[in-house]
Amino acid sequence: MSAPIDLTDPAHFFLTPEQTRHRQYEALRAYFVEHQPSVEVARAFGYTPASFRVLCHHFRHDPDRVFFVDPPRGPQQQPKKSRARRLIIEMRKRNLSVYDIADALGTRHIELSPTAVAEVLREEGFARLPRRKDDERPVTVRPEDADRADVRRFRLAPATFETRVGGLFVLLPLLVKLGIDRLAGEAGLPGTKAIPAAHALLSALAMKLTSIERKSHVMDLVFDQGLALFAGLNVIPKATFLGQYSDRLGRSTSVQLLRGWLDHLRAHLTVEGASFNLDFHAVPFFGQDELIERHYLPRRTHADKAVLTFIAQDADADVLCYANADLRKGEQSDEVLRFVDFWKKIHGKVPPHLVFDSKLTTYKNLARLDAMGITFITLRRRSPGLNRHMQNVPPSAWRRVELHVPGRKFRTPKVLDERVRIRDYPEPIRQLCVRDFGHEEPTILLTNDERSVPRTLLERYARRMLIENGLEDQVHFFHVDALSSAVAMKVDFDVVLTVLATGLYRVLAKHLHGFDHAKARQIFRRFLDTNAKVDVSPDGVRVRVPRRAHNPLLLDSGLLAKPITVPWWGGASLKVEIP
Repeated sequence: MSAPIDLTDPAHFFLTPEQTRHRQYEALRAYFVEHQPSVEVARAFGYTPASFRVLCHHFRHDPDRVFFVDPPRGPQQQPKKSRARRLIIEMRKRNLSVYDIADALGTRHIELSPTAVAEVLREEGFARLPRRKDDERPVTVRPEDADRADVRRFRLAPATFETRVGGLFVLLPLLVKLGIDRLAGEAGLPGTKAIPAAHALLSALAMKLTSIERKSHVMDLVFDQGLALFAGLNVIPKATFLGQYSDRLGRSTSVQLLRGWLDHLRAHLTVEGASFNLDFHAVPFFGQDELIERHYLPRRTHADKAVLTFIAQDADADVLCYANADLRKGEQSDEVLRFVDFWKKIHGKVPPHLVFDSKLTTYKNLARLDAMGITFITLRRRSPGLNRHMQNVPPSAWRRVELHVPGRKFRTPKVLDERVRIRDYPEPIRQLCVRDFGHEEPTILLTNDERSVPRTLLERYARRMLIENGLEDQVHFFHVDALSSAVAMKVDFDVVLTVLATGLYRVLAKHLHGFDHAKARQIFRRFLDTNAKVDVSPDGVRVRVPRRAHNPLLLDSGLLAKPITVPWWGGASLKVEIP
């Protein structure tokens, strides 16, 4: 086998086979008939020793295999299609569409998709059907048309019905006390004669409060009378209206809505603004819109199309106070200054204390914050020079501190407290290098707080990490990542609704003993995720919530103790009863 082969010699066909099955035949013959060693046979015919042993094993168990007939490639027939081909042709001659044909075949226990039916018709030479009128379509069960939302058709006629959103009526007394109807007018929200501003806001907010993921999912509840009653309409607005409504809102309207909301909220929840946690969150986008910019997405560990959102959280009240999703690259570093201006216009003074990440703003803006008298704590990005500096510092320069943070695993970090100069910052700034803080690499903090001891600064920054938990709650429960649309302005309104919803949940949590710091999804699951029976009578509306383990906490809260007058019901009263 190793000697040179004359290509003109007919023996060349047998000694160097090119076809796969011919090569297998000659190799097996050399091993079983000529008794050549398997290693030499494998080398001669281009096999590895292991693969040739497998070939021999298969031949021993199937000695009757055919070597000189090529096996058919791919499926020669499709039994389902073949069995249904005649029926498909007959149905198409009756002017049935591929969907009608697929449904009809299903009744005969022939499971073919519309795509498979279309392939059969294409093979038989049938063209696509022209669009048919309704009277030309076969008589089938069709979706029922819901009424158009119109406040002028809203009536509290005597009725009894079940609703899937019983928890909304538990929140309704709080919304009345917070003056949600007045808020819509004060913020200048748009409205129509059919759906005024307050009713439109309530309709959109109801989706956030009940964790409905996308505006299109409201169609699942379009016939739920409880959802329509909550918003004071005959039926809930459809997905098209909700999408178009957000188109009418500019950023200035969103800012007015946020300002009014905070004014209303402070009457029921302490929002002093002594310290704020600031952060960015990139809302991923899955479409093809070229106007969407690319931002880093931690979950994907790379940059991709996303809408950048700025969020400010009151550290003490654990409530969101500001959000902006109408950001572009080049503007994001100045958003902290816009937040400062927003807070100053509401309260007449700048926020005294800010805590944020390293990528939130620039060193030049840090100098501006310092000039305004605002104390800040921010991360500093690690660099090779900083790493070398920390490695060269003698061990005696590091001081161990003990943090008084319950539940924290790393309570005794080592701190290097020094003054450094950074670019675009006029004076030396305080820098804390922290080891054993929960990360492999040291954490580096910059602050203009010259008075506080390192322990106080580290404890405050550790609390800032809790905003990540708050973001996670918003992303999953309030579906921040479920884009309302590719248009950033729509996402901005969606995020503003999230601010309103989180504030309302915090007010409710304040009244529930033991749930002061519970996440929104925990409150929803234990208190609000329930059906209810609604009785409408001339005396008002009575909502009966079924028994649940945590209902006694709702009763003790006093929120449902007395009937409350609902302005958008024409002054009718609401009474929520819990067995």
